Amino acid sequence: MVGNDRARLPADAEQLAQRYRSLVDYSPDGIVVHERGVVVYANPALLRLLGAAEPEDVVGRPVTDFVAPPCVAPMLERIRRLTIAGTASDPTEMTLLRCDGHSVEVETVSVLTAWHDHLAYQVVVHDLTSQRRAEAAQQRAEHFFTSVVSQLEEGVVVIDRNGRIESANPAARRIFGYDAEDLIGTHIDDLPLCLLDANAQPMPSTWYPVIRTLATGEDVTRFVFGLDRPDGQRRWLSANSRLLNPVDPNSPAVSSFNDITEFRASRRQLEYQATHDPLTGLANRSLVLSRLAAALGTTETLPVSSVLFIDLDGFKAINDTLGHAIGDTVLQIVAQRLQRGLRADDVVGRIGGDEFLVLLSGHTLGEDLDTLITRLRQTTSEPIIARGHRIQVDASVGVTHLHAGDNRTPESVLHDADLAMYRAKPPNHQNSPLTRRTDSTHAS
Repeated sequence: MVGNDRARLPADAEQLAQRYRSLVDYSPDGIVVHERGVVVYANPALLRLLGAAEPEDVVGRPVTDFVAPPCVAPMLERIRRLTIAGTASDPTEMTLLRCDGHSVEVETVSVLTAWHDHLAYQVVVHDLTSQRRAEAAQQRAEHFFTSVVSQLEEGVVVIDRNGRIESANPAARRIFGYDAEDLIGTHIDDLPLCLLDANAQPMPSTWYPVIRTLATGEDVTRFVFGLDRPDGQRRWLSANSRLLNPVDPNSPAVSSFNDITEFRASRRQLEYQATHDPLTGLANRSLVLSRLAAALGTTETLPVSSVLFIDLDGFKAINDTLGHAIGDTVLQIVAQRLQRGLRADDVVGRIGGDEFLVLLSGHTLGEDLDTLITRLRQTTSEPIIARGHRIQVDASVGVTHLHAGDNRTPESVLHDADLAMYRAKPPNHQNSPLTRRTDSTHAS
């Protein structure tokens, strides 16, 4: 049995050696063995890497023939340190020279190992060409991305998981009011900026869209908020926020935002123009009826207790006798007087011509209502001086009350108040409101 075991050892060793040679021959990485500075073996992958047609193009030549000159001395120093069989050098990047004279970037590991009956250096060579191409492509993409982002009118800020700003494009610094790189590395809570909600109230940091994205991973789009800058300017922004890499749990967030200050102002102006009378600045017919509809639609305490329909007596004579310019002045002054005579919660609007509608808020007692109407009529009838004319106008006021469960439409309420106004109008309302000519040319 002992003799058989001894006979089996060379066969086992030969099988192991054959497996090793197969592994080396078919390895995707290049493998080269050099002894006393001369190449004694190169696997097929290394021959392809060096562009060698035959093994003889490499084997038998000094290993330094295939190493770029700047890399020779560091390579020799590394292998000099390998003094014990089985020790290996650290992975090192270097440049090899191909047979056609071109260079190739590789990563190498050298191992002092037994080669036949003596020691030699076996080197594993990993081709970095694909990696370099990928890195170059990534650098080009990053450069392209950076160039594009830097040219955007939209602000773009990247914030890490700890809430610190990693990058900010020029537009972001311009919108925030910063000219330097002061933003980079700053925690968003430490910025000297006051963020406001849509109602211009200070906004807690938990509401910041980027904080929500970092906490939940959700995208936030078209989030409108205000920003009080260090220079005192207030800007309004529309922001989007998302994770830079949604599949990475440690991904930073990217926030982009547009300055909509001018757009917001324009929209508010358009909304104002659509709901207010251009001559007097009062609410127009549409807005007043909309407020009245909202009051009728509530099932709780009525926000509007009474509706007053106000008509100026004999106003047509002013336009016919003195012209529409003076008539317009009279309407503007009457509108101002009505506003001053009402409470802050009351609504007054011009619904057409010389007709005004007042929505009285809350519960108004009968005695208080009579006092209010008397005051409004007295205020309206005070003389108006316009372009040398002393003008006095009286107002007829009709009243209709709202009650819980009122099922009238706004138009019905308006009609009832209109009828009440005509019943209250004096029979001599057609008399001219002109009294005399004065030398004064101002309006009051």
